[in-house]
Amino acid sequence: MNKARIKLQSKSYKDIEEVCKQIEEIASKAGVELRGPVPLPTKKLKIVTRKTPCGDGSDTYEKWEMRIHKRLIEIAADNRVLREIMRLKIPDSVHVQMSLS
Repeated sequence: MNKARIKLQSKSYKDIEEVCKQIEEIASKAGVELRGPVPLPTKKLKIVTRKTPCGDGSDTYEKWEMRIHKRLIEIAADNRVLREIMRLKIPDSVHVQMSLS
């Protein structure tokens, strides 16, 4: 039996956890082997800008940060299980990448 590797990425922690729970429910109902969700390192994108564009006044800075959360799930590739996973309603904020091996 083949394996499907599903990579999930999202800026929203709640959305990515919700999708992971839905995939876990599908796998448990079908009785197929599931590994994960394995949390991968969170990518932190930081931007530091000066508050005053003209340069007058004190040196005050604004710090902005965006976190990208990642999860990895491996599931036994069964046609009906994969069809159910593809039919999931996934929020726009979650990026899904699936590969079969």
